[in-house]
Amino acid sequence: MVVYLVLMLGLPLLTLFVTGFSLPPDRFWSIATSKLALATYAINISLALGSAVCNGIFGTLVAWVLVRYDFPGKKIVDASIDIPFALPTAVAGVVLTTVYSENGIIGRLFAPGSLLGSLFGAEGWRIAFARPGVFIAMTFVSLPFVIRTLQPVLEDLEKEVEEAAWCLGASPATTFWYVIFPSLIPSILTGVALAFSRAVGEFGSVVIIAANLPFDDMVSSVLIFQRLEQFDYPGATVIGIMMLFLSIFLLLIINLLQNWSTRSAQS
Repeated sequence: MVVYLVLMLGLPLLTLFVTGFSLPPDRFWSIATSKLALATYAINISLALGSAVCNGIFGTLVAWVLVRYDFPGKKIVDASIDIPFALPTAVAGVVLTTVYSENGIIGRLFAPGSLLGSLFGAEGWRIAFARPGVFIAMTFVSLPFVIRTLQPVLEDLEKEVEEAAWCLGASPATTFWYVIFPSLIPSILTGVALAFSRAVGEFGSVVIIAANLPFDDMVSSVLIFQRLEQFDYPGATVIGIMMLFLSIFLLLIINLLQNWSTRSAQS
């Protein structure tokens, strides 16, 4: 087991750090804090966090419906949740771009001159080849993490607790918010953390659905790829290290919130 972890996790990370920190400190800092790199960090982190929170809200709703209700086609819907796991990310990017481009089923609804598009001005609302498209791609690939994390927790909830709350006069809404929801918070935060981790490193679908314009919708993974194409391996490594540190910092905050909510639910 130790050898496996060293080969799969330890050695790649060690190589990343050795390559990145072999640069002179001033060179490392200038690459890590260049205007373009800072812009990609901000776009990448904000969109990944937004998609993780979105999945935290709607993924909880989907998991609740799948566990608590029976309806025709439930097994098909349940199985389709795993499609983002199996679908190659490049294919996901092509499909999403087809749907959300100006000629797509949804994108045309917000195109210039359309009824909904006129609400956003003369140019309409561009989804594909802009930040909204990147957000949708990140949300798509990270959706299963929240749902699959919550489903077993919802299935194991004791019905007697809810029935006791109803016997004491609590309404279904009060029972959910004060009895059920607090016990779900740690699992929701775990799902959100997993979804964020998946979204922040997404490349295949993002590079297709985004215009990849600097300071507009370019994310860090695309910038790293461009650095590699230019044979700028130190630059790509430094940006990768910075994204790793930023992601670990945000995951640490989420884990602290998870521990706090767990202690609050137990007390």
